[in-house]
Amino acid sequence: MKPSAALGRISPSPTLAITSRVLELKRAGVDVIGLGAGEPDFDTPEFVKDAAIQAIRDGKTKYTNVDGTIELKQAIVAKFARDNNLTYTPDQVTVNVGGKHTLFNAIVASVDPGDEVVIPAPYWVSYPDVVQFAGGTPVFAVAGPEQDYKLSPEALEAAITPRTKWVILNSPSNPTGAAYTVDELKALGAVLARHPHVWIFADDMYEHIVYDGFRFATIAEVCPELYERTLTVNGCSKAYAMTGWRIGFAAGAPWLIKAMAKLQSQSTSNPCSIAQAAAVAALTGPQDFLKERAAAFQTRRDLVVGMLNQIDGMTCPTPEGAFYVYPSFAPLIGKTTPNGRKIETDEDFVGYLLDDAKVAAVQGAAFGLSPAMRISYATSDDLLREACTRIQQACADLRGGAARSNIHRHPGLEPGSRFIGCGK
Repeated sequence: MKPSAALGRISPSPTLAITSRVLELKRAGVDVIGLGAGEPDFDTPEFVKDAAIQAIRDGKTKYTNVDGTIELKQAIVAKFARDNNLTYTPDQVTVNVGGKHTLFNAIVASVDPGDEVVIPAPYWVSYPDVVQFAGGTPVFAVAGPEQDYKLSPEALEAAITPRTKWVILNSPSNPTGAAYTVDELKALGAVLARHPHVWIFADDMYEHIVYDGFRFATIAEVCPELYERTLTVNGCSKAYAMTGWRIGFAAGAPWLIKAMAKLQSQSTSNPCSIAQAAAVAALTGPQDFLKERAAAFQTRRDLVVGMLNQIDGMTCPTPEGAFYVYPSFAPLIGKTTPNGRKIETDEDFVGYLLDDAKVAAVQGAAFGLSPAMRISYATSDDLLREACTRIQQACADLRGGAARSNIHRHPGLEPGSRFIGCGK
């Protein structure tokens, strides 16, 4: 027996691979600083933990509805009304085992072979793999540093064909932290209004982690004409520091919600009943700590952006949200390490940082736009300062080499994938 063809269309998550490698090194006693994980270092709030403990004591340990308890769905309806000015009913809501599960259910329940999904690049690593697993074709619309890592209306228009089923919008973005303003969303919405066959997957997982007074908005809120064909996606993982609790959710058209529930009924069945009770508390309880944690992340962002931009050959934009930066370093490609290894790719560069500087980051190739890397600053100020100092020294130790300034795509993508607006 051999693995299925569908499994052959996907790859293991590179971000999880980096996290596993860091854990192995730490167990071996290596002084490594991990900046690869997309996980807040804050603890789950105590009132959320208390709700989970109470749920256990109350015997809420049985099966629930396949795609979420009515209590949690009602809390999600209230959250969308409070935070996003969106009106939904419980039959428009699905609860899944994390945001990745929401993505998987939505794509697999709606995409057929030959269908296309427009994905701005750089992108979260799971988007193209899930599309390919479903038999669809990822169409990558480049949103490089010249566009502040945001999809332009022109690039979106160029990417859409009669075969387009979805466009994925992630704001604030993983991996860049870029977030769309209201006006930018309206401009994208004007394009989508001309293509009524295209659905919108709005990944808002980082909505509460924004900086400098940025006003978060989601596309169904600012473009109500797109409400009927938008799946508005969120979860508890990032804002509420509940990554391990595995609760993602979404709201959209009832037929799509039912289709996702049908798929879930034959895969995971319901999310953990205890985690669902905790999620109710998270969404309905005190929300003031969200701004406090965002302020702490902003301090860290400023520290990391400032120190990385001191490096000759590295450019680090200042993101509007999330807890990532995505510095580019084309002038460092072609240089040589103190041990005589030539840096040919951004994967070589992050390997050099891990081996020599003992700092773990994720190569830009994993996110579809190189040469760059993703750094997560969801760790302490002291560790970030030490990590950036190590990166500065590692870059200073590189020698010679011809600088290259091009941005290019990940060469390992499926042959059927398409790129729109890619640099040379």
